[in-house]
Amino acid sequence: MTMQSEKSSARSAEGSAFRRGRRRGCSFCSDESLTIDYKDPQALRYFITERGKIVPRRISGTCAKHQRELTLAIKRARNIALLPFTASG
Repeated sequence: MTMQSEKSSARSAEGSAFRRGRRRGCSFCSDESLTIDYKDPQALRYFITERGKIVPRRISGTCAKHQRELTLAIKRARNIALLPFTASG
């Protein structure tokens, strides 16, 4: 019983020392020249993991609107074989 309370108090002490960095804005909102296009697989590869999964918003830093556009562009590029569905290997 005392072991659990000691562990939880240690975690809370560590958690308060952890500081999250400043959240950056959406790169597509800040730079109007950037566009999301399914015909540009090199740009879309930045938003895909090594396993072929789409990177979530909290990691990529995009806003909800551009994340939806990005997801749609990646899915279209996969359908016409510009991007892989899974990791090759």
